[in-house]
Amino acid sequence: MHTLAQLRSGELKGIKRLSLSENLSHFPKEIYELADSLEILDLSHNQLSSLPDDLHKLKHLRIAFFSNNLFTHVPDSFKACNKLTMLGFKANQIERFDEDILSTSISWLILTDNRIATLPKSMGKLIKLQKCALAGNKIKELPQEMKACVNLELLRLSANDLESIPQWLLNLPRIAWLAFSGNPCSLHKTPKFTEIPYHDLAIEERLGEGASGEIYRAYSEHFKKEVAFKLFKGAVTSDGYAKDEMNAYMSISEHKGLIKVLAKLEGEKRLGLILELIPKNFRSLGLPPSLQTCTRDTFEEGTHFSVERIVKVAKDMASVGAHLHENALMHGDFYAHNILINEVDESYLGDFGAASFYDKSNPAFEKIEVRAFGCLLDDLLNLCDEKESKVYKDLRHLCEACMDEDISQRPRFNQMFTEQ
Repeated sequence: MHTLAQLRSGELKGIKRLSLSENLSHFPKEIYELADSLEILDLSHNQLSSLPDDLHKLKHLRIAFFSNNLFTHVPDSFKACNKLTMLGFKANQIERFDEDILSTSISWLILTDNRIATLPKSMGKLIKLQKCALAGNKIKELPQEMKACVNLELLRLSANDLESIPQWLLNLPRIAWLAFSGNPCSLHKTPKFTEIPYHDLAIEERLGEGASGEIYRAYSEHFKKEVAFKLFKGAVTSDGYAKDEMNAYMSISEHKGLIKVLAKLEGEKRLGLILELIPKNFRSLGLPPSLQTCTRDTFEEGTHFSVERIVKVAKDMASVGAHLHENALMHGDFYAHNILINEVDESYLGDFGAASFYDKSNPAFEKIEVRAFGCLLDDLLNLCDEKESKVYKDLRHLCEACMDEDISQRPRFNQMFTEQ
């Protein structure tokens, strides 16, 4: 984090990334002095409600964040910023989004947790758009013009007012990660489940934190063993509502590739789930996408996968996918970074924050998730050195079939490995 004093003193001359959070109510004009170098601008957590109309002076600007400010409309300051690829206005008070105000260079747009009811038809002109986060608004329908967004891969629509998911969206050639829970059109399940009081748990340590909540290790007096429990934050995340994630966890029957849900917490203001504790030797298969990769996972430098490991992961995750879609549930975040794996290649698919129930009569939902599986397989195969082996070539053929831009040509999960 930088300071306004540093900016005004000239100390930041030549930097590529600027982050300022000092309750700013006006855009600091001194930022223009960084025009020859600035690529990433983060003015989140301020009191801004407008921006100057000459932001194009920041000629190298690629990424701009304005989360947690006071904007009531999407500013019309970016149309001439022709290098801008990523723009974020998460958690503002935006109600108005006018036509033709964004640069068509944008590939990643974040408008989560605002008050937008209507999207402009000009969204269809964002033909480079790959990733779009619109959860937590009041959107009633998507403009049909968005069917021109043929490069769209990830779309978050949860916690809106959508009456239906249009078929043109489901037929987009590259859509792979879709979330739409918490809408009138999404199916709702509120399963009955064992309830355990909070005081049953003796908290031992925090294991991690994600967008929707925190995970702890604890001892449960009821179960007489150590468990994991997830305490949800309750706010709208980029994926949707916590209660929808919790219901998704509780609605799916057991599977060897899913972490077993034991109970839910009783009588607390914050929602919580008690889960089977996964041994310490399990690690994430990958890392989340970066600003550079946009929709695709990243991996630690030097990571390599044997073809045997890829086969095991692929078979196990195809089995999980078949199980979920048999229960009419789209995971929505089918990624390596949401898979836990150990040294003998046992694996679990976790994180149901983007999960959505759907009408099983429409096979397109599963075919979308199949493309996500194909992207996962592609990522793993790109880190494999055994490219001349028959097994590798068979997996590459499956990968290509799963990523076919004609969704009708993609296999279903239960067709991928017929010996399962």
